[in-house]
Amino acid sequence: MAVPVARSRFLRVIRGVGSFLKELLTEIAGEMALTVVACLAVALLALAGVWGWERSPLVTAGAGGALLAFLGYGGWERLRPAERGRPGRLAGAAAASFAVAAVFVAYAWSCGCS
Repeated sequence: MAVPVARSRFLRVIRGVGSFLKELLTEIAGEMALTVVACLAVALLALAGVWGWERSPLVTAGAGGALLAFLGYGGWERLRPAERGRPGRLAGAAAASFAVAAVFVAYAWSCGCS
């Protein structure tokens, strides 16, 4: 009677280790994918800035300022105390853009490409 109990315990341990390894590999793959996407976003943003600066520095600086103002508004909407009522569409879009930009900055920080 002790043999089947020991075998079932062994199988549970093997399944647990397999589940742990599957979750670990999935998490590592997800981290790598986010890092690659963040590094590509930084590289494309830098290339767009250089290309735009060569064409028209005034328009490029204006677009960069508008983007920073939009992200700043999103950060303000995200971090301020919540008020009653539903936020507008622009506030929601700005807050979501700020959150995505914050995640990209966090992952691009370890990129080594900046």
